Amino acid sequence: MTDPSNDPGAEPIPPAPDAHLTEPENPLPGVTLEDLPPTLQQAVAHAGWTELTPVQARAIPYLLARRDVMVQARTGSGKTGAFVLPILDELDPAQAHCQALVLVPTRELARQVTREAELLGGETGIRTVAVYGGVGFGAQLDGFRQGAHLVVGTPGRVLDHLIRGSLDLDGLQTLIFDEADRMMSMCFYPDMKRIASFLPADRASFMFSATYPASVRRLAEEFLREPGFLSLSHDQVHVAETEHFYFEVPAMDKDRCLVRIIEVENPESALIFCNTKMRVNYVATVLQRFGYDADQLSADLSQNARERVMDRLRDHTLRFLVATDVAARGIDITKLSHVINYEVPEDPEGYIHRVGRTGRAGASGIAFTLVDAAERFELQRIAKRFGIDMEPRPLPSHEDVQNIVSQRLTAVLEAKLRSRDRLKIERMQRMIPLARSLSDNEDELPLLGMVLDDYYQQALYSVPEIPPEDRSPERAPRRDDRKPRRGRGSRSTRGRGRKPR
Repeated sequence: MTDPSNDPGAEPIPPAPDAHLTEPENPLPGVTLEDLPPTLQQAVAHAGWTELTPVQARAIPYLLARRDVMVQARTGSGKTGAFVLPILDELDPAQAHCQALVLVPTRELARQVTREAELLGGETGIRTVAVYGGVGFGAQLDGFRQGAHLVVGTPGRVLDHLIRGSLDLDGLQTLIFDEADRMMSMCFYPDMKRIASFLPADRASFMFSATYPASVRRLAEEFLREPGFLSLSHDQVHVAETEHFYFEVPAMDKDRCLVRIIEVENPESALIFCNTKMRVNYVATVLQRFGYDADQLSADLSQNARERVMDRLRDHTLRFLVATDVAARGIDITKLSHVINYEVPEDPEGYIHRVGRTGRAGASGIAFTLVDAAERFELQRIAKRFGIDMEPRPLPSHEDVQNIVSQRLTAVLEAKLRSRDRLKIERMQRMIPLARSLSDNEDELPLLGMVLDDYYQQALYSVPEIPPEDRSPERAPRRDDRKPRRGRGSRSTRGRGRKPR
């Protein structure tokens, strides 16, 4: 499937009337199809493109000039062509080794980028191989043996090949991070850090991402050399660094829809707004029951319970906070990645106050709203009033969630396996027959599913051990009867032979 933005039967996407172009220092002029080298013009003609999209016209000159740059581009904007075309211009078919590496978050995107490269590559002799986890190594090894020039893969499987010695990056010229924000949400950061040790210093590196939260900017600092920033975004006066979108959901199924969205988005941290304290309590309870590290702030919360929540906020050990506008007043949470409106605020100004809590200190944030059919019109009025580009998003299906979760868990498990020493791997062999037996037996399959689910929740959504009574707003624990919380940033007294003070 080709990039939909370059579908010859579709109209090219023009810059929005209020588009605001952010460019690096010493900006390069944009290009048109006629400005491209003859080889790239042939590639574009072979793909049936009639015009470059805005992100392609602006980004391609920087890639051709090998100037490290961060590009802000949404899915469907034509970003794949923006980096594939310049890569094809630099690859040498006579050199049978990896010259360009594109890191992507999912196997679907790896296959999509590979298809795009094969289509644009045409008869150039450029060989591309897609590598990702969850499948055997055979076809990928064959691709390397044949001398793949362009490798497109997920960080975990690329790292596997590097450790095995089946992939060599000594001749690498170009490194691309595609959908970097999603790669971070897929828990690939440790793998990318290890990949860094295999990279040659003399290379050009580029990053494409829809958003640039603090985690992605840190990643850029580690892999790119003094990168510029290129963005074709909308000029939003109130919340210029925040991406806004909404999901239309059934009114009676908001809670389950929220869980599905959280699973796909995987926020680093989120402030979830509801309009009433009763709804706050309900949503916080649902999230806790699903195994998320969530707590609440509302007018019913005792002072001690509120202090406990505030302590966790200051320590950055609470991932999801559910609150009313009044209860959250005055709270300043640094490094907040998401603001989620479970309900449209009753006061239009409230939307600006809510979403203004993310996208601070130079980082970009994400704000999304769950709306039913009636609320959608109210949200659109708010967007129009404040000139906010409010993007509709399709609600993730159960299949979407299963797919993302399975790929994320595969990445986590593969990383865990790589960290095991020989003795642990030897011990692990005793479980292989049992795993095979459970997977082959339909009646026993839930046992395997339960183990995987528990490990996934523990790895991604670990919850500190807070006594159930402490979670209830009706009871305020005294300072001398609180039990120690175990989680990130807290110490466990287990096995120390003394009671916690």
